[in-house]
Amino acid sequence: MFKKCLLVFLCGYCLSVAAADKYLIDSEHTFSNFEYKHWGLSLQRGRFDKNSGSIELDMDNKTGSLQIAIEADSINTGSDTFNNILRSENFFNVAKYPKISFMSNKLIFNEDKLVQVEGDLTIKDITRKVIVDISHFECRFMILYLKRACGANGMTKILRSDYGVGRYVPFVSDEMTLSFSVEAIKD
Repeated sequence: MFKKCLLVFLCGYCLSVAAADKYLIDSEHTFSNFEYKHWGLSLQRGRFDKNSGSIELDMDNKTGSLQIAIEADSINTGSDTFNNILRSENFFNVAKYPKISFMSNKLIFNEDKLVQVEGDLTIKDITRKVIVDISHFECRFMILYLKRACGANGMTKILRSDYGVGRYVPFVSDEMTLSFSVEAIKD
């Protein structure tokens, strides 16, 4: 009986040790940025100011998942006029499609460093596979929160026309770079 109880205890302990940790996106330190060429004259940038979501991370097994929700109407280019144009039916149509999302169940590690995230990006109810290259990844105890936190920076390239926001192509570049600065705090 003792051996059976010990086996059940050890199996339960092993499962709990290998379980993924859950982190909640810190919306104060998470931004989704974009950049594109404007009429061949300059590289223009903007961002979405409201991001939320969660990350599950199992560092022992080098696996995890993440989900990020972006409020489409939080687009910020530095110009109220241009923000309203991008919110309109001609581009993001935020009244009909209020959320942009990225979901992944495939985190790719090189030893202890996250190097890529493969997942589904959804804009205007159009979902496509993307690979986000991670340029920085770090997890540590943060005295500010008295909890463990993780942060990462990543980028990918998409075609605007693939997501129904391709107005003015080719004068405004179809290719757009998306960059993400994410910080998340252990739940």
